[in-house]
Amino acid sequence: MNKASNVEELVAPIRLLHERIRNKVVAAFEHIEVDKLASVEGEVGGDTIYTVDRIGEHALLDFLDDAGLNVPIVLIAEGLEDGGNLVFPKDASADEAPWRVIIDPIDGTRAAMYQKRSAWILTGVAPNRGEQTSLADIQLAVQTEIPLIKQHLSDVVWAIAGVSVQAERFNRLTGKSHPISLSPSQAPDISHGFAMISRFFPGARDELAAIDEEIVTAALGPIQKGKASCFEDQYISSGGQLYELMSGRDRFVADLRPLMEPLLRKQGSSLGICCHPYDLCTELIARELGVLVTNPLGKPLSAPLDVETEVAWIGYANESIRKQIEPILQGALRRRGLLDE
Repeated sequence: MNKASNVEELVAPIRLLHERIRNKVVAAFEHIEVDKLASVEGEVGGDTIYTVDRIGEHALLDFLDDAGLNVPIVLIAEGLEDGGNLVFPKDASADEAPWRVIIDPIDGTRAAMYQKRSAWILTGVAPNRGEQTSLADIQLAVQTEIPLIKQHLSDVVWAIAGVSVQAERFNRLTGKSHPISLSPSQAPDISHGFAMISRFFPGARDELAAIDEEIVTAALGPIQKGKASCFEDQYISSGGQLYELMSGRDRFVADLRPLMEPLLRKQGSSLGICCHPYDLCTELIARELGVLVTNPLGKPLSAPLDVETEVAWIGYANESIRKQIEPILQGALRRRGLLDE
């Protein structure tokens, strides 16, 4: 049996896991006050853990303790003991597990807990290569929307490397789903489209904004009075940003926060929260749909599957936009001494 058919057997249980997490989190949004869900429970790996995060984590662990994925796995997720790793079932060993499964039970916690925007459940599955396993090894990715309580539709999309991408839209009112089609933008440039550099948290926002302005000006020319040449959308969710690229709503997204550390150090400051591998564990889906996802040097992402590595990434909706933006972006980073060759 080939690898694709093996990993295909995990699609159904992972989708069921996502459904359970989604249902529990939405129920919490409906019945628990915002201030309670937004209360801080602790710090893990440099990230803040809120009460709503614990709801997602408990749903995840309860599912794996109960139903499981029908095969031994090494689970990688925030908040776990042993450096973010646990083996399921618990009587199995890491060496005998054929898969490493990296999960973010709630990506986009901050906007979702205040009912501003959907969050996402993210899962990536890779053959177990021990600590050498990386984002580049992921063979299956599943991404499920956690909708706002006033929103009755929730999307789910999954991909098997080199095989297929499928997407469905679930109706919370009827309990039924129907297939949907996703397609990245085929626009030749970012003109009159959404394009952005992530700067939704304090720390180097001024420099990130300056890089953004430099890119847009070089790509589209000087600002014209009374005109807007392109737009931005600071979606506080890496999975959400990927979905906007997959669905044709965004044309260019860059999260460069890890590159800002040298600049902040010179200023006597430090880097805040960054993107981690669990935030990007579904980038396989975007690539299978034709989105170009790279590191700042233009190479494929290859960060290890852990909960600590800080990841900078760029997504281009198509090759034409990459050709327009990538040289400008890399030039802006090099002039600031922020791009290591």
